[in-house]
This record gives sequence, structure tokens and C-alpha cells, in this order.
Amino acid sequence: MANRVCVARIGAAHGVRGEVKLWSFTEDPAAVAHYGPLETQDGTRCFEIEALRAAKDHFVARIAGVSDRDAAEKLRNIELYIPRARLPKIEETDTFYHADLVGLDAVTPAGARVGIVHALHNFGAGDIIEIAPAGGGDPLMLPFNETTVPKIDVAARQIVVMPPAETE
Repeated sequence: MANRVCVARIGAAHGVRGEVKLWSFTEDPAAVAHYGPLETQDGTRCFEIEALRAAKDHFVARIAGVSDRDAAEKLRNIELYIPRARLPKIEETDTFYHADLVGLDAVTPAGARVGIVHALHNFGAGDIIEIAPAGGGDPLMLPFNETTVPKIDVAARQIVVMPPAETE
């Protein structure tokens, strides 16, 4: 499943005709409707967006084959993925997909290993990078910005992080 990228998540049912709330994780949020069939992480279910319209902080989507509220409610919290190959190629040198960072080694500026990038999150106040510590224990959550993550080298499979003093 490493070659799949999460591009959206289905939320609650919207209305009684089978529409759902949809949160898009793509740079251009409306582009999620143009990537073709969307799949569950394990690839066992496939979904096609028939219609998409903007709402306050999400989209309202009509999914093919979903025609009533009960069917829509059963889709709540399903994350939708596409194969990595369907994403547009990135031409800029300092630009990358968040999925490209997962699994990279996280080191301090001095080269000491901090852990491995486990995930990137956005809870509404900006991106957070989650690092699984090298020695085990609770994950390290850091703001994902140029101050805390001053260097990213995808080719070398490594990022440099400025961890809080107590974790160095």
C-alpha cells in the first residue's frame, strides 16, 4: 500500500439523498474529483465522485451508487486513496508530497538520529510532523515549518529536525 496516497476523507451524510461531506487533502481541493476512481487503503472498495460542490469548510459530494442517507452514513470516516502514479509530477526542487516524507529518517543538525517520520497531520492550525522515536516511546509531534524542519532531502531519505531540548 506504500504506493497509495490519501487524497480525501468521507464525513457524515449530508441531507437525505445520499450525499456526504468530503474533506479533500489535495493542494487544489476540487482536484479530488478529477483523479478518477478513489479506493480504500486496502483497495477492496472503489468510489467514484459524481458531483462535488463547495460548502463552508468541506465539500458535499455525491458518490456513485449511494442514493440514500443510510447508505451515505455507512461511508463515514472512510479515507480515500489513489495510486501515487496518478498524482501530477512535481517540478519544483523544494516541493514534495507529504506521502514522500513518511518513512524518512529524522536527524538533528548534528546528525543524531531522532526517529522515523510516521505521518503528517493538520488539525486546523497548520501542519504537524509526527516522528516515531528511535528508542521507542511516545511519538514526537513538531510543527512542520522551516524553523523546526530546516532541511528535507527526499533523495537521501532524510530530514533534519530541531527537536525540543529534552529530546536531544
